[in-house]
Amino acid sequence: MIFKLEHSINQPVVFSKNKGVTLFVKREDSIHPFVSGNKYRKLKYNLIEAKKKGFKTLLTFGGAYSNHIAAVAAAGEQQGFKTIGVIRGDELFNALENNPTLSFAKQCGMQFKFVSREEYRNKTTKKFIGNLDNEFGAFYLIPEGGTNTLAIKGCEEILSETDKDFDFICTAVGTGGTVSGLINASKPNQQVLGFSALKGDFLKEDISKFVTKTNWKLVTDYHFGGYAKINEALISFINDFKKDHQIQLDPVYTGKMMFGIFDLIDKGFFPKGSKILAIHTGGLQGIVGMNAILKKKNLQIIE
Repeated sequence: MIFKLEHSINQPVVFSKNKGVTLFVKREDSIHPFVSGNKYRKLKYNLIEAKKKGFKTLLTFGGAYSNHIAAVAAAGEQQGFKTIGVIRGDELFNALENNPTLSFAKQCGMQFKFVSREEYRNKTTKKFIGNLDNEFGAFYLIPEGGTNTLAIKGCEEILSETDKDFDFICTAVGTGGTVSGLINASKPNQQVLGFSALKGDFLKEDISKFVTKTNWKLVTDYHFGGYAKINEALISFINDFKKDHQIQLDPVYTGKMMFGIFDLIDKGFFPKGSKILAIHTGGLQGIVGMNAILKKKNLQIIE
């Protein structure tokens, strides 16, 4: 793949004299308009491999507002692949035109297969994959969320030599691929903190499959009730953060991570003099869909 890659920059956000820490944000969200952040990193080597092996079609999985679905559709269109998205929730078939993520993917040429939530649970089984192969023919399979060994290889490139002096590297965690790449690329003097967007600590096991280092921790206190769950406190934080720092956060991943970082700073978690680098992993396309849900509930929207 290779798109023109805009350079991500480390943008200063907070210098706290009281707590004695500095916080920078690595703007991975700015490296590509449609395949941004960790999605660019995860897809890079997978698309190279797909081309190398002669595949013409990419197939992957996702939900109604999946950043991954949108990114695969855009990357496939730009790199000359046919794309197929297996979508969780067969009721979405009749709501396609009202869904901004799926509408965008369709505009990029993605073909959909809508399956029930019960069927979707079987997406990794040989029978399920075999049926897809019979239906669509040969395809290069990219797992839900994009995490595999090639994705982690790409995520290892998020950190550069200029980041070696940071004491803490922070990222949001969904499937564990991005944080695994950061752990592998981290220096011995650094600690990697993964802020889980999901309820529970089961991701520790998934991350442990891809890393051998022990300089990391999964932070599970800022999921706000689970995946894609939010409340007014989080929305207010995201809106205030944008107003104060001119950086848009998303409500599913980066908003929760940054809320957690600020809370830990306030609680004195980071030693005095610490330099913190937070990775902005993109995901901003999902804001439109989230705002539609918030409007239906008569709640404050993300500005």
